[in-house]
Amino acid sequence: MDDFVAAIAKEGAVGEKVKTFRTARRMSLRALGDATGTTASFLSQLERGLTGVNISTLMRIAEALGISLTDLFDDASPPVGRVLRKAERPALPPAEGYRKMLLSRRPIRDMEVYIGEFDPGGSTGEKPYSHGDSHELFFVIRGKVELTLGDERHVLSAGDSIEYPSSVPHKTENIGTEPAEVVWMIAPPTSVAADLDQYLPRPGS
Repeated sequence: MDDFVAAIAKEGAVGEKVKTFRTARRMSLRALGDATGTTASFLSQLERGLTGVNISTLMRIAEALGISLTDLFDDASPPVGRVLRKAERPALPPAEGYRKMLLSRRPIRDMEVYIGEFDPGGSTGEKPYSHGDSHELFFVIRGKVELTLGDERHVLSAGDSIEYPSSVPHKTENIGTEPAEVVWMIAPPTSVAADLDQYLPRPGS
């Protein structure tokens, strides 16, 4: 606890971390201020080490950036190559006919990547969904799926891909007779920490 309190006193180091994650997500100071109930002026001073910050505000900042509070105090540099074994992929609780796993290692900086597995007839849900306003690339590894994208419908097979703004409502459904596997790549990331926390480690990983 004493170490944690001492780390909080290093406003400059914390501010640098905030700036690193904010710029990686291409968030303006104003956008982060709106998301955290602070101001662009306050955040600018924080990033330059000119002001302190309390824990509750740091928690809101971390949530908006899609990271954990401890990520702001971790001085260790991540390894250049961070291997994620297939059996270790964090996954959402399985839905009927659909499984989604996180491929990006946390803390997520520039891009988030997910892989989805669909049984025949499985889908991401009854209604299309949207998230943020980032660039999203959708790639089909195997199978035959239908991607609903706004008012458009696209039938894609293994090896096909499509790009679109993540703000456009979209839905994926396996319309083939075999299992399907797809990948979503989003840059900059749109998930906040609460979204990522839903992806749980596999038992025994």
